[in-house]
Amino acid sequence: MSQTLLELVQELPRRQYDTEDVILDEGKKLGFLAVLESGSVEIVRQGAEIARVMSPGAILGEVSMLLDRPHMATVRALEPTTVFLMEDPAAFLQAHPEINVQISRILAYRLSLMTNYLADLKNQFGDNEDHLGMIDEVLVTLAFHQGDGSRRR
Repeated sequence: MSQTLLELVQELPRRQYDTEDVILDEGKKLGFLAVLESGSVEIVRQGAEIARVMSPGAILGEVSMLLDRPHMATVRALEPTTVFLMEDPAAFLQAHPEINVQISRILAYRLSLMTNYLADLKNQFGDNEDHLGMIDEVLVTLAFHQGDGSRRR
C-alpha cells in the first residue's frame, strides 16, 4: 500500500505561520517545498487571489522547485497555519520516489482543468479578432510544449 504525501512528510520539520504571514513569496526562489498540515492559505499572483487551499497534504512550491525558477505566486496564511518543510526537496523526493507520482498527478490534473477551460474559451471566442482569438495558440503551447523550447503538433 502506498503512503500519502502527508504520511511521508511526518518526519520533516514543521513551521507555524500566523494569519497574513507569507509562506512563499512571488518572484523569490526560496528553495523549499511546503506541505500543508493544518490551516488554510491563499495563493495570490500579481495581486489577484487565484486560489484558496485548505486540504491537509496540499503541496506548495512544487512548480518553482521543478522548474528551478522563482515562485510564480505568493502563498499567504489565512489563519494560523502549519506546514511541513522539505528544506532539501531534491533529496527528499529522491528518497521517496512515490511522491513524484503524486506530484505528477496533481500537475496533470491542473493542466487538464486549464486545457478544458481554454478549450471552452476557444469554442466561445475563437473567432474574435482581439486577444481572445489567441486561445488556440495558448492551447497548443500548454498541450504540446515539451519543456525544451519545442512544441509537437
